[in-house]
Amino acid sequence: MINRRKFVKAAGLAAVSSSYVFDALASSKNNLAIKKPVVISTWNFGKEANAAAWEVLKDGGRALDAVEKGVHVPEADPNNQTVGYGGFPDRDGKVTLDACIMDEHGNAGSVAALEHIIHPISVARLVMEKTPHVMLVGEGALQFALQNGFKKENLLTPASEKAWNEWLKTSKYEPVVNIENKAAAPKKLPGGKDNHDTIGMIALDANGNLSGACTTSGMAFKMHGRVGDSPIIGAGMFVDNEIGGAAATGVGEEVIKIVGSFLVVELMRQGRTPQQACQEAVERIAKRDPKKAKEVQIGFIALNKQGEYGAFCLQPGFTYSVKSAEEELVINGKSLF
Repeated sequence: MINRRKFVKAAGLAAVSSSYVFDALASSKNNLAIKKPVVISTWNFGKEANAAAWEVLKDGGRALDAVEKGVHVPEADPNNQTVGYGGFPDRDGKVTLDACIMDEHGNAGSVAALEHIIHPISVARLVMEKTPHVMLVGEGALQFALQNGFKKENLLTPASEKAWNEWLKTSKYEPVVNIENKAAAPKKLPGGKDNHDTIGMIALDANGNLSGACTTSGMAFKMHGRVGDSPIIGAGMFVDNEIGGAAATGVGEEVIKIVGSFLVVELMRQGRTPQQACQEAVERIAKRDPKKAKEVQIGFIALNKQGEYGAFCLQPGFTYSVKSAEEELVINGKSLF
């Protein structure tokens, strides 16, 4: 039998050993190499957006400035018919834009159903910085933009107007999976089928701070006044500077129902990797409505405080883009189906 002196000694050694292990784990965690700066975004066209964001990040610039500058690229590209200028109109022929932005301090701004302004992300930033509000919509958002020097422009390009006129022949609204990465010529829109969508971007700057942006022209040929997840903080995009950030793409109604981007960040807070967190959020959507989950596309991207990133989606075909000092990639996201 062990005597009292030996027991106390053994207990003391165990305590010291346990303390050492915990200290070692803490030290190991604190010494993890943090990859920064880094920027991630949704879809193939995120590559060009990331390149613009990188011009800010590589010189030590703020993540907030990087994501705004980055998403300006697809917002101003008339050949990208799912974001900004040249975006597909709603069923009444009006191009309406949604966007949100969030900084490292938890400040946020957004606009929804905004017409005539090429860069809704910059209007969203001014809502964040110059008003006591988070979201402005419709005519109020346009009025605010014009008062702050933005120019009123026609966003409906001939190509998008032609696609709309083609759609009017049948006026069937049937979202198409992965339309973002498909050619959008009217002849490739059988029955007027079309979809969304979005660029979501999360950046980690050299100072270790996170910011995010999300901007879109929304689902093509949607009902006038429809707003998806993109301008909604916590749905289309969310950033917590202690943990990480996430953004969503796809059919926004399904993302809203689970407050998707907030969920991804909270799962990272609980210890999931960015990849695991995105997968769990997608699985929750599929569990809620298994039938619909097989008919639509939802994708999430996530970036944590250590510069680790990941993504997951419902259907094959979702891609995301990554840029850091070490790599510049377009990655096929893993899918549930």
